[in-house]
Amino acid sequence: MKIDSPRIPVVLQPKRFTDLFVEEDYTLEGASIEGAEYTNQTVDHARLDQVLIKNAKFTNCDFSDIQLTDVRFENCDLSNVKFNRASLFRVAFIECKLLGATFPETYMGHVTFERSNVNLVGFSQSKFEKVQFDDSELKQADWYDCKWKSVAFQHCQLNEATFSGTSLKGIDLRTCQFDTLRVTIDELRGCKISSFQAAIFVSLLGMVVVD
Repeated sequence: MKIDSPRIPVVLQPKRFTDLFVEEDYTLEGASIEGAEYTNQTVDHARLDQVLIKNAKFTNCDFSDIQLTDVRFENCDLSNVKFNRASLFRVAFIECKLLGATFPETYMGHVTFERSNVNLVGFSQSKFEKVQFDDSELKQADWYDCKWKSVAFQHCQLNEATFSGTSLKGIDLRTCQFDTLRVTIDELRGCKISSFQAAIFVSLLGMVVVD
């Protein structure tokens, strides 16, 4: 699966995150933001286009209805951020902390989560197209009633993740680690797993293998 990276110009204008409020429509374009700290705030219907954000802290913010296009987050803390009904297109989260963040009813296209803490994140009723989770922690993450096309998990920790109402058909979990998943047999149908993982599911179903 080929995922398009954020298309960000080499030359960007250094800005502060609060410059977002200079424009009436809460827009930032062609900007580089570093070291921002903006917490416990609400920003509705903001739009970021061709923006690089490094070493920033946005904990406990409400970014509902935000539109992110060609945005790259590096080493940012987005814990408990609300991305309700957000739109993410060509977005990358690299070495970020998203503990407890929520993405309900969100669209993600060409999005990557790489070497990030995505534990306890909720993705309920969201749509995924070409999304990759790579070498990330996804413990107790919740994909409730999601629709996805071309989603990949590479070397992720998925223990106690929930996939209620979400089909795993075509999803390859062979490189991932987990002791248990909250998923039904119907949701697992068509999912690729290793022989070791198959033994885990046999145990979870209460079956006993006797040679």
